[in-house]
Amino acid sequence: MRKGLSLVALAVVGSLSLASCSSEQPTVAVPSPVFTPAIASNLEAYYKQPVKWTDCGGASCTKVKVPLDYQNPSNGSTTLAVTKLAATGDSQGALFVNPGGPGGSGFDYAKSARQALSESVNEHFDIIGVDPRGVSKSDPVTCLTDRQQDVLAASNSNPQTPAEVIAIQALSKIPSVGCVKYASPRYEFVSTENVARDFDIVRAVVKNESFNFLGKSYGTSIGARYAQLFPDRVGRMVLDGVLPVELDLAAVTKGQASGFEEAFRHFSADCGSHDDCPYAGNTSQVASKIRNFIQGLDASPLKVGSRNLNTSLASSAVLSYLYFPAKDYPKLRSALDDAVNSHKGASLLALLDNRTGRQENGHYADNSTAAFYAVTCLDRQYAGTVADVGSLAKQWQTTTPTFGPSLAWGMLSCSNWPATGPKPTQSLAFEDTAPVLVVATSHDPATPAFWAKKLAGQLPQSALLTWDAYNHTAYRQGSGCIDTAVDTYLLRGTVPSANLKC
Repeated sequence: MRKGLSLVALAVVGSLSLASCSSEQPTVAVPSPVFTPAIASNLEAYYKQPVKWTDCGGASCTKVKVPLDYQNPSNGSTTLAVTKLAATGDSQGALFVNPGGPGGSGFDYAKSARQALSESVNEHFDIIGVDPRGVSKSDPVTCLTDRQQDVLAASNSNPQTPAEVIAIQALSKIPSVGCVKYASPRYEFVSTENVARDFDIVRAVVKNESFNFLGKSYGTSIGARYAQLFPDRVGRMVLDGVLPVELDLAAVTKGQASGFEEAFRHFSADCGSHDDCPYAGNTSQVASKIRNFIQGLDASPLKVGSRNLNTSLASSAVLSYLYFPAKDYPKLRSALDDAVNSHKGASLLALLDNRTGRQENGHYADNSTAAFYAVTCLDRQYAGTVADVGSLAKQWQTTTPTFGPSLAWGMLSCSNWPATGPKPTQSLAFEDTAPVLVVATSHDPATPAFWAKKLAGQLPQSALLTWDAYNHTAYRQGSGCIDTAVDTYLLRGTVPSANLKC
């Protein structure tokens, strides 16, 4: 979910009505993976631990212990929250799911599987949800107070003066200082590589020989890392909306700045065609008018109770509602109309609060923002300086003016993070795995389609499935063609024999 313009968070789960598809789907059989039971002796107790399942409101829940540090497994453990939603019919085994983030709850996603996944997948798989280490119910990292989250969200994210640059430097240190103070040493070990290793332990605990997985957005990073670490244990794996694990923070941010700029223009074109849009004109005219209105909110903020809707908050609200056009655009149009024509900012601020989990009392419902910082900054290893991000902000002002500069400055929060993880490599090498189904949306704002195409080229025997649409992720988002192809792969072990486009 969106965490303000300090950084982009990636996944929001949703399902919309089915749409038609442009082509049929020839299929090829997926061979069963060869299971290698070898377990390192210092991990054997974790792999073979007994667990007790308890009822938790229509599902079964348990806790699984994993090493805090896989390089030193005897140096303590951390606990994962795991839930299982039993198949409604004859089960083919377990299907692990993750909705994205970093910071999204796999536990909650699995409990919503009756709505989030198809009826046939629910019928034939036990759906397993795991909150990754440090997230939600799995020993959550607590790096930020509610007040600090409010301050960061409302702070100037595109400084223009030396004084403003000094201010953003100070604010950018709040997440790292908080993680060191409140989440040591757990925040040092929340890398995606460790998460993938955790999932293999849970796979063994639930007694699945192969790892079947549906990962959306950041969840694709978990899946790709798992396939790299345990290629012979990959079962049926769907990676929808690829976030490459190997890219550094600047490369990821640049791709997202471009994706959200395209999405903003698409929204502007759509807005201009509706009577409830606050502005009339062509795409460029509407986009420019919305940008100018948002920029003017620093000088003339809209009062909303004890809060002020300023430029940063309004910009974040707009970005947050570019993910899912069918359900997001009408809400965003209405909220912008209230702000522009009635000078009421409550609707726009409510949209942002909904996406960030901020409740009416000012409390944030979960730790997704802290987890997002902790995982992203550990995985991406950014060492850019103020001069570096300032230079990028100027470059991106030209190419991606709506969000680019703020996203560039947001990278400062990860600069010289006080913990180090595996360094981004810019490329991945995979051994042979069972074929993986990689899914892309042609105009995905948060996970551009070319990232999926690249991963599909790296994974042996993988298939690329593309939805021609503006949307973040594709499965269960409105395309019957996509849903049928994914379900067929999961249920029957077949993948499209060519790069299918829906």
